[in-house]
Amino acid sequence: MAMKIFKVLMVMGVMVGGVACTEVLPRQRGNLALPQMALPPDALEFGLRQHVGFSKEAGTGGSGGGGGGCGCN
Repeated sequence: MAMKIFKVLMVMGVMVGGVACTEVLPRQRGNLALPQMALPPDALEFGLRQHVGFSKEAGTGGSGGGGGGCGCN
């Protein structure tokens, strides 16, 4: 009995996995790159990535602010 349930679950898993695999044509890739398809940003991760970026650049306001990496602003 347990083996039969296992086989049914395996077949269902293969069927679900097979449906998820599809080829994306080059003309369809533009639709997948739309902003609506992007994952919602995590505010904490976004802030951490900005902090790391600013630290590596040795400058502040790297996203549209004035000043450069030399610290002479």
